[in-house]
Amino acid sequence: MKEFNKALGNFINDAAAGGAVRHLADLGYSISKIAEEINYPISKERIAQYMWEHYLNIGKISLEEPKPVYEKASFVKEQDEFGRISFRRVTETVDNADKEYVQCEFGKELYKNTEDFKAFLERLEPGDREYITLMPWPLTTVYHELDERMKRIVLEKGQSYKK
Repeated sequence: MKEFNKALGNFINDAAAGGAVRHLADLGYSISKIAEEINYPISKERIAQYMWEHYLNIGKISLEEPKPVYEKASFVKEQDEFGRISFRRVTETVDNADKEYVQCEFGKELYKNTEDFKAFLERLEPGDREYITLMPWPLTTVYHELDERMKRIVLEKGQSYKK
């Protein structure tokens, strides 16, 4: 019963706020700004979780080194004339050649919590700091699309990237 209630709560939260979080994240809003915009009580940690899952799904964040071109699989729900429902696997080719990625090890750095990393976090803009501290970074290397936010973070960290 506990698992059911948890699943139901997750479903309700996703229905109430998930779509809005994904949309606002795509517009580049910070976690705090998303929390201000949504008229639904949701924690910043949950917003970060929705952002993380969304960014993984759209390829903005990758747990594996991104390839220039790859196949993405999804399932389409279909219903025949008798009302039977089935799922069909659909693949699409994704061209990633125009995107640049940067390696991130924020999970390890947050875990170690060194003085250098704390100083780096303090130098970041509040929205960027929140992005690093609230997203559920794993303890492995993550590849993040080099968007405006990551350019600011990488420059502050002292890393270089290709233009």
